[in-house]
Amino acid sequence: MIRAAVLSAVGAPLRITGIELPSPGPGRVRVKLAAAGVCHSDLSLSNGTLRQPVPAVLGHEGAGTVTEVGEGVTHVAPGDRVVLNWAPSCGDCHLCGLGEPWLCADAGSTATVPYATLAADGSSLYPGLGTAVFAEETVVRASAVLPLPEGVPLVEAALLGCAVLTGYGAVHHSARVRAGESVVVFGAGGVGLATLQSARLAGAGTIVAVDVSPRKEELARAAGATDFLVADDTTAKRIRELTGGHGADVAIECVGRADTIRTAWSATRRGGRTTVVGIGGKDQQVTFSALELFHFGRTLSGCVYGNSDPARDLPVIAGHVRAGRLDLSALVTERIGLDGIPAAFDAMLAGRGGRALVVFPEAG
Repeated sequence: MIRAAVLSAVGAPLRITGIELPSPGPGRVRVKLAAAGVCHSDLSLSNGTLRQPVPAVLGHEGAGTVTEVGEGVTHVAPGDRVVLNWAPSCGDCHLCGLGEPWLCADAGSTATVPYATLAADGSSLYPGLGTAVFAEETVVRASAVLPLPEGVPLVEAALLGCAVLTGYGAVHHSARVRAGESVVVFGAGGVGLATLQSARLAGAGTIVAVDVSPRKEELARAAGATDFLVADDTTAKRIRELTGGHGADVAIECVGRADTIRTAWSATRRGGRTTVVGIGGKDQQVTFSALELFHFGRTLSGCVYGNSDPARDLPVIAGHVRAGRLDLSALVTERIGLDGIPAAFDAMLAGRGGRALVVFPEAG
């Protein structure tokens, strides 16, 4: 039996309880978690913004050590340090064939299949986003396990599984930021901070961070922001003032709210690029006039998982970490145990902090 944070029903509080994991079958891997990041997507799963069968163990951003592998698994072995990939691609669907594995039609299929049972009564449990890392151990399909490159601390490596891949990819793959361009990032949570670091890495000139909380300024500037704005009705105007009256070359929205997306669009220069990373609810409607779409010539694009291919991007990002160009520890504002996850959800709702990291006792 292991301990896990279980969501019994949508909207219910998480409960720390015992669960039973099976031995990994063919093509499956068992991982002992070192750390798990608390992402806004987990909050969205818990409150029903994103669909997830329940009861479930949430958590999708994690790293740990392989303890057991099933038949046919050859790319990792017991003792290997790994990062969990919550959106593993199948390699066979239409979108994978187009070279867009981040949109794989099969990526989320394991989230709808029971993977464990409650110790108390044997009832089935589902894995949040197929990974279920809010637990001391998990069992996932082999394609969801990526070997951790050397020289990256195991605990902080959990952030590579979502926040860093998303932020890095938003800058380098989706928005394609070029050296000297101006970039504005909306939201200075875990993904936003990773996006700011990545914009600095890309050689952006003016880098503006926008957040509702003035307490985020120090974090944002440490991550690479040259300017910081507390969001209000004048945000777009102030961004234009900071960018020579034109607007930002690139705006990256990491919040997932209709009003923030609209502001990001309005803060983008004519001909610029607006990238939406944040996950909003289906009731969040954004409107544009036909005339402005023509007149401004801006590009508006969604961004799933940073448009990243983890197998390709993880070694590149690890190289930046080893060289000190990306600082994983700077994204972490709090280290907690499993029982600290509900408070971390509350902090996200209140707009506080960067990334809370669940660190399991034996990981240090």
